[in-house]
Amino acid sequence: MIFGVQFKVRGDDFGGHFINGISMADSESVWKCKLVSADGEKNVYESTDGYIITAYHIKKGDVYECYTVFQNNSEKTVTLDMISSFALTDLDVDTLHRATSFWSAEGKLLTQKLTELNMERSWSGHGIRIEKFGQVGSMPVRKWFPFVAVENSITNEFIGVQLYIPSSWQVELFRHKEPLTLLGGLADFDYGHWCKEIKPNESFTTPKAVLATGDSLLKVCDMLVKAQNPDISPVDEDLPVIFNEYCTSWGNPTIENLEKTAKKLQGSGVKYLVMDSGWYKEEDKNWWDTIGDWNVSKKLFPNGLKEVNNMIKSYGLIPGIWFEMENVAPLSQIYGETDHLVSRMGTPLNVAGHRFLDLRDEWCVNYLDEKVIKLLRDSGFGYLKVDYNENIGIGCDGAESLGEGLRQYVLASQRYFKRIKEQLPDLVIENCASGGHRLEPSTMELCSQASFSDAHECKSIPIIAANVQRMIKPSQSQIWAVLRAKDDIHRTYYSLISGFLGRLCISGEIFDLPQENWQITLDSIKFYDEIKHIIKDGFTSVIECNVEDYNDPKGYQVVLRETTEDALIIVNTFKNGANPPYEKMLANWNIKKEFGSDLDGDFRAKAFLLTRK
Repeated sequence: MIFGVQFKVRGDDFGGHFINGISMADSESVWKCKLVSADGEKNVYESTDGYIITAYHIKKGDVYECYTVFQNNSEKTVTLDMISSFALTDLDVDTLHRATSFWSAEGKLLTQKLTELNMERSWSGHGIRIEKFGQVGSMPVRKWFPFVAVENSITNEFIGVQLYIPSSWQVELFRHKEPLTLLGGLADFDYGHWCKEIKPNESFTTPKAVLATGDSLLKVCDMLVKAQNPDISPVDEDLPVIFNEYCTSWGNPTIENLEKTAKKLQGSGVKYLVMDSGWYKEEDKNWWDTIGDWNVSKKLFPNGLKEVNNMIKSYGLIPGIWFEMENVAPLSQIYGETDHLVSRMGTPLNVAGHRFLDLRDEWCVNYLDEKVIKLLRDSGFGYLKVDYNENIGIGCDGAESLGEGLRQYVLASQRYFKRIKEQLPDLVIENCASGGHRLEPSTMELCSQASFSDAHECKSIPIIAANVQRMIKPSQSQIWAVLRAKDDIHRTYYSLISGFLGRLCISGEIFDLPQENWQITLDSIKFYDEIKHIIKDGFTSVIECNVEDYNDPKGYQVVLRETTEDALIIVNTFKNGANPPYEKMLANWNIKKEFGSDLDGDFRAKAFLLTRK
């Protein structure tokens, strides 16, 4: 593995071998460069056109932090059409691992031999072989996670990379005559309409990528995830349980319902009571169509939200609230403030009726200061759920290209997350984007928690939750456990134990549960308290799942997460999956405690707290 660089300056030749149109790599810009210095942390290349390109690969603990700096020392402004955050050459690998991601199906692992991808070297060495993938828009985890791993299955060596890019990105694996090259970074001009003008004596620094090597995919993923450095609020350090009332009221929160819930939760071990969407909706209007004005509903809360929060606090709970602060809906007044909204080609950008605040505009920053930060502070909220339910797509106006406009827009949104924490440092922030569409490292580092998915009540929840452990810290991964009065005890266990794969978030009709089911819920919170340190500090060493169809899951799943002293095994059965073979994983462990159903039926769950023999 050699750390290199790939970039393309406008005007230089594209590469040959039929690459033009599918990749901007291997261009004349690279041919003009020579390596002038190299040390353990960077390789410096000099172009005959007067550019200095420095590819950094700085060792930090178990990982390498990679990024590239382009310095224009020429006498003219140049346009970068593509530049890699990382580029690895001389790779001897035969397998590609990716994590697919769609709404309510985040993180499904896709593993393919390069021969399946038609990536063998051609008979003569002529013609590029390439596999390129990525994401375009402001939801960086739509279709794919910004992650890639390659494997040599003979030597059992793995290389894994995560991109810290909240806007459009791409990864490319290509082969010419030489061994394979793997690179990634911002989506280029062909793929994501991104270019950047660099004036004389100016430079551009790419977003970073983090790289790890190891002898298994799970070890590499663990190193990448543990390299993430999230801004955890002090109150959230011990992974308390959340109750979110969305699946209770479905966008119709009321004082009466919140108080009934708070009474039920008092003394249960739950710390947060989060009021989700609808608190602002106008009479006879849908909550979805009135996003943006953020005026507290006079009908639902005639005395404002401080009264509600004081009530919630009186039951020993921290109150939370939902915002979708970056988007505006058609029945809001701000929808017409088009001078301050995102545009494309001079026209307001509309996506399924919604528009986007442009937080590069100081007017929008001041607007959200008044509508969001002031409300949070004045009403006494301790928890903020930030949702994001539409995608800007290829880009927006305001820069030299649509893709650069998008990059600047997303960075401005991230600055506003930081602004909130600067003004309210104890606030817990949850990252949500229709569930998991922003589970990307640079965004995860701004938050205490994240919605792992919008999978509220489907049977694939434990599968998705296990998948996401490869991409984000389980201590940040908030998993829905929606409880219904009609559920039998097996379904209740199934829902709650799924939450042990990350942060337990309860919702549903808890005040109508049969006493036996409510007791199971209280017992689950006590068991969760005993395993939180494993969720937080452990290593997921096994994810064994034989399910193919998430809508009709058949088979079983076993997840083992361990520390040096103890471990947690979570076993799920699905259709025709009774009595899965998990005992083989107990060889080095003693069972300290069990929680859950017998595993002799469909859709059952059981958790085992273990100590090392």
